[in-house]
Amino acid sequence: MSNPEPSPSLVALAEADRHRPRFHFVSPAGWLNDPNGLTHREGTYHLFYQYNPTSALHSRIHWGHATSSDLVRWVDQPVALIPGDEGPDRDGCWSGALVDDGGTPTIVYSGRHGDREMPCVATGSADLNTWTKDPGNPVIDGYPEGLEVTAYRDHCVWREGGRWRQLVGSGIVGKGGTALLYESTDLRSWDYVGPLVTGDASTGTVEAGDWTGTMWECVDLFRPPPAQDRDAAEDADPVDVLVFSAWDAGVTHYPLYWTGTYSGDAFVPCELHRLDYGGRYFYAPQSFRDSAGRRLVFGWLQEGRTDEAMVAAGWSGVMSLPRVITLGVDGALVQAPAPEVATLRRDGQECAAQTLTAAAVPLGEGDQRDLEVTAVLAPGSAIEVALATTPDAEEVTVLRISRTGVTEGRVELDRSRSSLDPTVDATPRSGPVPISSDGEVELRVLVDHSALEVFVNGRALTARIYPTREDATGASVSAVTGSAELCRATTWAMRDTWAGPRQLYP
Repeated sequence: MSNPEPSPSLVALAEADRHRPRFHFVSPAGWLNDPNGLTHREGTYHLFYQYNPTSALHSRIHWGHATSSDLVRWVDQPVALIPGDEGPDRDGCWSGALVDDGGTPTIVYSGRHGDREMPCVATGSADLNTWTKDPGNPVIDGYPEGLEVTAYRDHCVWREGGRWRQLVGSGIVGKGGTALLYESTDLRSWDYVGPLVTGDASTGTVEAGDWTGTMWECVDLFRPPPAQDRDAAEDADPVDVLVFSAWDAGVTHYPLYWTGTYSGDAFVPCELHRLDYGGRYFYAPQSFRDSAGRRLVFGWLQEGRTDEAMVAAGWSGVMSLPRVITLGVDGALVQAPAPEVATLRRDGQECAAQTLTAAAVPLGEGDQRDLEVTAVLAPGSAIEVALATTPDAEEVTVLRISRTGVTEGRVELDRSRSSLDPTVDATPRSGPVPISSDGEVELRVLVDHSALEVFVNGRALTARIYPTREDATGASVSAVTGSAELCRATTWAMRDTWAGPRQLYP
């Protein structure tokens, strides 16, 4: 089967779109969604992803593939998995994981046929560029007996105690989202163990912190390393994390995680958290451990514009920047862009320390920027960072950070004036953030045309913005309530990940 490539006209159309990010990973053209099969192998990072090379819409999904030596500069590789003309994946090769089976790279993925997704297996060459599907696919050919599921797809696979274990994202009708646990000796013959843990879909809201959806996608179980400032006492209880993308009737999408304890055949949850306050704008995350022992994660930044706009642009979907995740002192995950992202910086500009007032302090110009701000907020104070703003503020995206208590704060994103285009999504995003007792706020903002990633004291908020005016490139900071001190601020322009036209398959 020949390797599918997007047409030159589709690539040219995508490259011409002013909203297309330049230092985030995007597919050559067409549709991109979930990160898949993330691995670090012999010094090379491999990023697989859900991909439709022929259209900017979700249809007959392939596995795209790119490699990098540094997590930020990527090389396109041949498409890894292509839907078959017949068989269990004829309608798409959906999300999954990559493991090393005694030296054989092996993908476990969801083969789509009609309205069902069933686990399938493919084995790869040493360079991960050639893949052979197992003739016995699907390796699980039905749902667990006696269980009425809402859906069934996506895989987390690991080796434990001389056997393979697998979680499949699902949901139980009348109960809630769940992760179904299986085990195997050979990745082909799987025994059903039972639900690892099941949520409650009967009540709850995202804001209240008790909503878990009717189905879980892209489940991910791991033990995070501690943050540098976390007490690493030998008698501290280990903390496990179960990440899942909560889904409800195809309308609500949110990445959530439980901290708790994984033991035996069960996960005992402790606290439920939002992984990213952007909701669907950081969806279907997948994590992996690299050779340095870091826990890294990528997520899918969905679009906030119409299908018609995506088709007209020739592309859809952005991969997040790689994030390092650790366990913080408060028992929640701490997220930060991988240090390698900073290698794309150039032309840094510093702003002098000063007392912030209502007068805007300029923070540079440009639509490819990396911005760091450290400020100290008095109790009850708030600052605002204006992003992607025009000189007359006709278009502006507003980020507000408030200190609501001694050690509590809140981040809010106002997109009501982000774009003059009335068809793009402008709903607000917000969430709580921790603040030290002295009121210090560490803010990192990365703007890449339509992609926006915000980090406030280790909490993340991701969104998409689509300014219509070419001069919507300004940034500034000001105080809007109470007293605030700007300790330092630096802004950098960011280099393109690709220096020129993309060479698709070297």
